[in-house]
Amino acid sequence: MENGGPAPIRCKAAAVCRAAGEPLVIEEIVVDPPKAHEVRVRIICTSLCHSDVTFWRMKDFPGIFPRIFGHEAFGVVESVGEHVDEFAAGDPVVPTFLGQCSDCVDCKSARSNMCSKYRFAVRPGMLRDGTSRFSDASGNPLHHFLGVSSFSEYTVVDVNHVVKINPAIPPSLACLLSCGASTGVGAAWKLAKVEPGSSVAIFGLGAVGLAVAEGARICGASKIIGVDLNPEKHELGRPFCKKFGVTHFINPKELGEKPVSQEILEITDGGADYCFECIGLAALMNDAFLSSREGWGKTIILGVEMHGAPLSISSHQILHGKSVIGSLFGGVKPKEDIPILADKYLNKELELEKFITHEVELTDINKAFDLLHQGKSLRCTIWMDKDAK
Repeated sequence: MENGGPAPIRCKAAAVCRAAGEPLVIEEIVVDPPKAHEVRVRIICTSLCHSDVTFWRMKDFPGIFPRIFGHEAFGVVESVGEHVDEFAAGDPVVPTFLGQCSDCVDCKSARSNMCSKYRFAVRPGMLRDGTSRFSDASGNPLHHFLGVSSFSEYTVVDVNHVVKINPAIPPSLACLLSCGASTGVGAAWKLAKVEPGSSVAIFGLGAVGLAVAEGARICGASKIIGVDLNPEKHELGRPFCKKFGVTHFINPKELGEKPVSQEILEITDGGADYCFECIGLAALMNDAFLSSREGWGKTIILGVEMHGAPLSISSHQILHGKSVIGSLFGGVKPKEDIPILADKYLNKELELEKFITHEVELTDINKAFDLLHQGKSLRCTIWMDKDAK
């Protein structure tokens, strides 16, 4: 303790990325004490999300190095800064990349999950003062990622980006609620509001796409159509997808000259009620829009266009009642909705176990990157300590 408060922690293991696209290096770092409105968290386990990979490859700002990636995690509060009343040391928590202040007009409204007091941004430092709480063995600062930086034994997170979680949930499953599972399930449940008996088409069956399928299954959708270019995905092929409620599987390569939208229109007798784009390609966003039903079809965009291309859709079809909705974190309000999702798991409604396909220790974190690149994993749990499993 320093002056009655928490002291810096010499953290024995953090996976640091020194340059874009380079393998992560396990280093000893120093993690500063939390300042006002911050908590320091001991990470139990984390996992690799495609967003980590996207920014890991990014050479230009907001790609910035050296950096500690990771934003999907479970941990335990180690210490708190001044003016933190809702958390105490020992609390089980999940950090989130999207914050909720609970005070601004957006946080108080059921129509938005975007905090307008502390707006979402990919910052290299902490939310309130922009500085870092990490330094390497030479005393040089290390940059944060999405306000979380969970590829480290300890991290510091703003109080708005931390959610208390039911300790009955196993750490590896609570971790999933921090980002991927909540994003996909939330997109079907919170944003689209999928009704029983409705039809859903999902473009891209990675972790988020299959989480959308899981959310649609929970909501009672009768047809859940998965669209993906890789029908095998090693062990993640058709039989695997059925575990998430996928009733129809389309590989566009198997359709010849037939557009995927035409196939979906035939399966659904006129178009899917809800279409979800989970890859991040403008062409697929357009396919999803074309696959939606006239009159009320909704297309929900979860993927960030990876090449910066604009979305181009027909104004004629818009006039026929179709709509497009953007999605950040699936419309989930972290502090309100993640506990609800936790209850759904405990009540055996939400099946989280099937998302985890691999496990590694932090020292083998680059293996998690390899598995994701090869299409072999949905979520790989990365344990800080093998004895914590």
